[in-house]
Amino acid sequence: MELDLTPKLPKQVYGGDGGSYHAWCSEELPMLKEGNIGAAKLALEQHGFAVPRYSDSPKVAYVLQGSGTAGIVLPEKEEKVIAIKKGDSIALPFGVVTWWFNSEETELVILFLGETHKAHKAGQFTDFYLTGSNGIFTGFSTEFVGRAWDLEESVVKTLVGSQTGKGIVKLEAGFKMPQPKVEDRDGFVLNCLEAPLDVDIKDGGRVVVLNTKNLPLVGQVGFGADLVQIDGHSMCSPGFSCDSALQVTYIVAGSGRVQVVGADGKRVLETHITAGSLFIVPRFFVVSKIADPEGMSWFSIVTTPDPIFTHLAGRTSVWKALSPEVLQAAFKVDPEVEESFRFKRTSDAIFFPPSN
Repeated sequence: MELDLTPKLPKQVYGGDGGSYHAWCSEELPMLKEGNIGAAKLALEQHGFAVPRYSDSPKVAYVLQGSGTAGIVLPEKEEKVIAIKKGDSIALPFGVVTWWFNSEETELVILFLGETHKAHKAGQFTDFYLTGSNGIFTGFSTEFVGRAWDLEESVVKTLVGSQTGKGIVKLEAGFKMPQPKVEDRDGFVLNCLEAPLDVDIKDGGRVVVLNTKNLPLVGQVGFGADLVQIDGHSMCSPGFSCDSALQVTYIVAGSGRVQVVGADGKRVLETHITAGSLFIVPRFFVVSKIADPEGMSWFSIVTTPDPIFTHLAGRTSVWKALSPEVLQAAFKVDPEVEESFRFKRTSDAIFFPPSN
């Protein structure tokens, strides 16, 4: 059966006045289920509140737009109240309880990417809500809730029945939410638009990599991530993950072309990609992208906490390591062609600006 790697847009799962929740489904993007990957987006309108919940999957959250407040509670720890803004990445391990709030006029949009190896459904996140019409309180009898929290039956009924919203609600404009603390960001958040660049190629592109060094919680999540920005007409060198990791890519802004080559030299994907779409590159497949005139940026997770990539162009490519005679024999070319191929790209770059 041929792999369908076609980039897809998410579909709304639920929503209301406070905002909406969208997810990619494995029926339309089969690689989600095959690779045990989940992907979703949360969009909150002004005063929108995503009620406290936990998930069956570890995730990385990336703020695509706007600013707001996040509440994070790690198991057996105190709540961290964090101001979040565009470009922020947050690692969310198993067992973490989160809530999200937008007090601003601009819509707050957050991307979630993660693994679903231990999830209830492969390729899909399942959230467990602490409150609301589908919250865990609604499943217990008033007797159990009353005994667990030592409450009168009348209080239990008020506690369980007052919030009729599901997942996302809209709060009154004057409602006061907890104020974020600057120190709470430490160790929880890395802003990819402000962090030191891991790669910076003039007129080519820039990369910020999330790993256990700059965001230690990545180790608990179990996979790494990166934000890549390439300039207009620039190319991202053909490359692959050499440690058997999947690459899950969300196009943040801009547009461009992508090609993916798999086993037996077969091109398995050639398409034009635009902002908002998501696609997955299978293990060991080679991928390359070329940006349109406005440039292109993408946020990716790689299913290992400290990924290793092999690029097939530039000074550090495998071609430079192989001896000339091997290349001549492998390509069946004369020394002049081999030498031209070997020395045409001599920089360490993984991004190539357009030729003048």
